[in-house]
This record gives sequence, C-alpha cells and structure tokens, in this order.
Amino acid sequence: MSKIYVLDTNVLLQDPYAIFSFQKNEVVIPAVVLEEVDSKKRYMDEIGRNARQVSKMIDGLRQQGKLHEKIALHNGGSLRIELNHRSFHQLQDIFVEKTNDNRILAVAKNLSNEEEAKSNGKLVILVSKDTLVRVKADALGLQAEDFLNDRVIEVNDIYNGFLEIYVEKKSLNIFYEKGELMLSDITDQRFYSQQFVILKDVLGSSSSAIGIVDHTTKSLKKLVYDQEQIWGIKPRNVQQTMALELLLRTDIPLVTLAGKAGTGKTLLALAAGLLQTEDFQSYKKLLVARPIVPVGKDIGFLPGEKQEKLRPWMQPIFDNLEYLFNTKKQGELDNILAGMASIEVEALTYIRGRSIPDQYIIIDEAQNLTKHEVKTILTRVGERSKIVLMGDPAQIDHPYLDEYNNGLTYVIERFKEQQIAGHIKLLKGERSGLAQLAADLL
Repeated sequence: MSKIYVLDTNVLLQDPYAIFSFQKNEVVIPAVVLEEVDSKKRYMDEIGRNARQVSKMIDGLRQQGKLHEKIALHNGGSLRIELNHRSFHQLQDIFVEKTNDNRILAVAKNLSNEEEAKSNGKLVILVSKDTLVRVKADALGLQAEDFLNDRVIEVNDIYNGFLEIYVEKKSLNIFYEKGELMLSDITDQRFYSQQFVILKDVLGSSSSAIGIVDHTTKSLKKLVYDQEQIWGIKPRNVQQTMALELLLRTDIPLVTLAGKAGTGKTLLALAAGLLQTEDFQSYKKLLVARPIVPVGKDIGFLPGEKQEKLRPWMQPIFDNLEYLFNTKKQGELDNILAGMASIEVEALTYIRGRSIPDQYIIIDEAQNLTKHEVKTILTRVGERSKIVLMGDPAQIDHPYLDEYNNGLTYVIERFKEQQIAGHIKLLKGERSGLAQLAADLL
C-alpha cells in the first residue's frame, strides 16, 4: 500500500531533491513549508542555496500541472502542495501557539484523520530532521521519521582507515626483512588503497608491524616515515604514526583525518605542512583554513581589519603554531608569520572562487561542511597541491548536519577506494589526561 509523506522544511533545506526519495508514494508539502523556504532564499550560505534550488525545482514542476491538485513525479510517486488541511482544531488543546512547526503538524494530523476515515486510507508519515517535531508528532499519535536518505553511511560504519590482522610469526619476519608482504599471503579479505594494516603475532607475542596497502603491487609495504620526528613533534601512538605517513607522502594529495578533540589532528597537520613547505620546499605555500561557524556567514560585525576579525575564529590554529614555533612573548608569532610569506591563515569564506596550485592546504573543522561545500573546496585544488581535511564527525555545529551526512564523512567514504587518497581515524587523546577523559565522558 502506498503512503503519504508530509515533509518538514528542514528536509528540503538539507536536500533539495528530497521529494524524489520516497519511491512510488505521495509527497505532501504544506503551504507553510513554502513560506519558510521563501524566507531563506536570501541567505548567502548553503541553506540559502538549497532554498533557491527548491524554489526553482518546484516552479519547474508547475509545467506538469496544478501543484495543489497532485502531479506525477518521474520516480512513480506524486507531489502535492497542501492548502486545505490547515485547521488547528485538532491541536489547539495540546499546542496552543500557532508556530510554523505546529502548523506543519496540524496538516499531517488532519491528513491522517481523513485517511483513517477511509476504508482503504493511506498511512500518513511526517518526515522531519527536527527531533522535537518528531516527539510532538508521536504525542499526537502520528508516525514520524527522520530523513536518512542523505546519509553517506549507516550508523557505526564509518571507515577508520586501518585494520588489525593476526598472522604467523614467519609472515612478520618476512615483512621485517623485505619491507613488503603480498596481500594474498595475509588474508583474502578486501583492502582499500592506502589502508593501514597492523600485523600482530597470532600466537600472542609482542611482535607487531605496521604496513600500508599498495594496490598497484597488491602488497603491504613498510611505512616510509615510520617514527619520523618533525618540527619537534613525534607521534605518540600508532594512529598518529599512520597519520604522519599520509601527511608527509607527496603521492597522496588528499588526506582525511578524523578524531576527537586532543587527538593531535591539527598539530600533526601543521607540523607536516611546515616541513613540506619550509624545509623540503615541496610546496610554495602552506594555506590553513577553517570554516566560520555557521559556515558562510559574514564576519563583518567584528571590529577591526580583516585579520583582526579572523583572529577569534582562527585562534585554535594560532595556538598550535605558537607551540610549533616555541614562541614565548606576545606578538612574537605575528612577527614570524609576517616574515614568512609562505604561510597563510584564512577563513573558508575567502577560498571560494580561487584556484590553489602548488600549496599544502589544511582545512580544519571540516565536519561542519556540507557535501556541496566540500565539493566546492576540493574542486579549487590546483596542480601539485595537497589538501588535508580534518575534524570530529561527532561534534557538529551545523543545524542540518550529523555524524553520517556531513562533508568530512562524505569525502572519507567516497574516496576510500581511490589511490590518491588516504584516511585515518585518531583514537587516543594526547592533549592531557583530563582532555581525554572529558572527550570520552562528555
């Protein structure tokens, strides 16, 4: 039996093509949703872009018929703009205020009551990314669901970039001697390009080794930068060792790092970037950027010139640079950066429209980027550049993103099979015992 899906505004603002995600069912958009979408069209961020896209798409569908009556969609379903089920009578004793959320709930409830009165009535389901709207719907006896079609992966299935495999001692000895081990000699399971493998002795001894998958030779190879110390920084755990390998390899132009606060993502990336630009001169410039939360908003309300406005948002970057440069006095870092034209700290707002060749690019807090925004950034990367995207997918500040549909997770999953990309999830916090405990408990 077909169903009726009533869409909340946030579903369309998250995915403008959401109306095509419900197969051969009827999709209903309450009139109040169109009003909310219209109010967002002037925003100069991702929400505004999606609102404009929704408006153009619905306007294009008008060519097929009257939207308030019902039109057919190419996927076999149908779309209707609901104008006649706005009565607030069913809700007035429960939710007094006629807010937009409650008006959407009223439409869904009235439709549900109408369908229940029919002998072959359809099931009405409210779809919203707002948790409280779904809770309210449940209180009214309505079925409500989250919109999950935009999720890149399923729950608890995020690629972490490494595997632990138990092998015989002779395989470990071969790897130590030759620095290489054929994947077919380890196991018949599937490996991704640039995936790390931790080899452990099947008999339980302390012998172990770390290798990285090379799909060209179908083998596991020894790390090039194992236990390398750069700019006074040395990896403190196995995942940091893996991260440093990816950060220093010039043949891997895209690196993604995920991990909780204090796992060393920013410090390792900055140290690797400084080594590559200042010492090795593999790149002309180190560009460090960070989204201003919420992403894309104007920062003009802050006092001062551009750099003074950026400083509060970029302070975590400057904190790590102060540590790497071992500065002691106030203003000393600014003098160093002023004398080093090869280091640029920028907001993502100013990256759009640029072409960035021959640069080591670090994008911090990438979990707050949408799929469209991360695509915009990656398509800015020019020849001979390397880009590092890092963040904590579990710590989202964007109103319409979560751990499974943000830009960082999107890139991790889409590029995990590509030879030009590498990923590692950092597990252990190294900032302090208190910071690690806070990350775990809070």
